Amino acid sequence: MEIKKTGIFTILGRPNVGKSTLTNALVGEKVTIVSDKPQTTRNRTTGIVPYRDAQFIFVDTPGFHRPKNKLGDYMVSVVQESVSDTDAGILVVEPRAPGKQEKMLISRMQAEGVPMLLLINKIDAVDKLEILQVIEQYAALGEFVTILPASAKTGDGVEILREELYKLCQDGPALYEEGVFSDQSERVMAAEFIREKLLRLLDREVPHGIAVEIEKFDESNAEYTEIGAVIYCEKESHKGIVIGKNGAMLKKVGQYARQDMETLLGKKVYLTLWVKIRENWRDDGYSIRDFGYE
Repeated sequence: MEIKKTGIFTILGRPNVGKSTLTNALVGEKVTIVSDKPQTTRNRTTGIVPYRDAQFIFVDTPGFHRPKNKLGDYMVSVVQESVSDTDAGILVVEPRAPGKQEKMLISRMQAEGVPMLLLINKIDAVDKLEILQVIEQYAALGEFVTILPASAKTGDGVEILREELYKLCQDGPALYEEGVFSDQSERVMAAEFIREKLLRLLDREVPHGIAVEIEKFDESNAEYTEIGAVIYCEKESHKGIVIGKNGAMLKKVGQYARQDMETLLGKKVYLTLWVKIRENWRDDGYSIRDFGYE
């Protein structure tokens, strides 16, 4: 079908409200990693999907939070910059009273003149009366195109959101070629798959101090791809946790990450992982840029 409209939609919200889960649900592909830990997304990630005669472009952003280091400063700047040059902002919230982060994001969108849609996520966790109260509290803060209770995890409300977004699309040709569902390279997505498994398998602060760098990505063989990656952590004690007893944790991370890589690439993957230390890299501007956060 010929694309006659496009819509660029930025997905915003505080950490751990389900922005990445929503992005993947809207696109129908895994374009951004997901975990139950806050601040999983560090960079702006774009997902692309056709809908009727339109092309939707979804921009998933890091959770809007009070930064504690230079990496956090970068993540907040990504959110603020992403509000501009978008056809609408989708504010994703949990079913509770609006807090400081939500009010700041609403003010930012209002200042930019960006149409706002409110998606109240995780509705399966509360009763209907609480949801109605949350709707009233948000409606008092500004004018929303729509306020939609939904569950990104189950898909409840996602199709209704697509219908609302279609109305906001602008006339024009497709911005991405047919079949493209993400602006991230396969190399970047491979690194993110590894980081996702570390976030899911490790406890407390350890995974937040981790960066992944792909050193080898060899596709010269038609039947398999060889990938070599370095996992950087901030402390010697963290290195031991990442490796695990007799290498058990590192092996598990590799197994799970390789499954996602093989799905993405459509062929067998030989994955090799190393673990190195780069102390306090989250507060080092050079390291932040070196790991692709720029």
